[in-house]
Amino acid sequence: MFTGIITGVGRVAAVHAQGNSPTHGKHLTITCPEHYLDDVGLGDSIALNGACMTVTSLDVATHQFTIDISAESLDKTAGLDAIGPINLEKALRANDRLGGHLVSGHVDGIGTITHFAQVGESWELRVLAPKTLGKYLAYKGSITINGVSLTVNRIADLPDGCEASINLIPHTVDNTALGSLKCGSQVNLEIDLIARYVERMLSGSSSASA
Repeated sequence: MFTGIITGVGRVAAVHAQGNSPTHGKHLTITCPEHYLDDVGLGDSIALNGACMTVTSLDVATHQFTIDISAESLDKTAGLDAIGPINLEKALRANDRLGGHLVSGHVDGIGTITHFAQVGESWELRVLAPKTLGKYLAYKGSITINGVSLTVNRIADLPDGCEASINLIPHTVDNTALGSLKCGSQVNLEIDLIARYVERMLSGSSSASA
């Protein structure tokens, strides 16, 4: 589990194919801030732009760790196999503060940035979410964009999806990789965990899988 509070901004430094077919995944090398790996061990979970991944090797001296990402995960996420900045969050510990909201690290869909501009001292970010996620988005509700826990200020149901408007304070822009986004950028979205369960209960379905 995670909270959507970014604990460091790293960089995808290298991407290596695991094989030659579309069914093969990638091997990524991530460079992170100094001392970020001091309390990280092999097998630990770290969210990369909101997607939970497993540390397969680490080098504290060079501030780097590696992960293996499957073809399935690459197909269901955006930007994880591209060189560039990336949001990092270590897994939540039982005694940590829940500063954002409950985040599973499982991407529900890929959104597209439709607007990103400064308004006063802050920034307005608009993202077009797939229509299937629209029912989970609500005014003042929570959404995770590239691993960052954010509050929805406005929503608009459009023919091709649901557009959510977010206000980013300067601290968020300066301390996450969201500042590198632009119109047309694809981002990883995770809906609010509680909204997912509420929708399931309201659906009235009593069936269960064996």
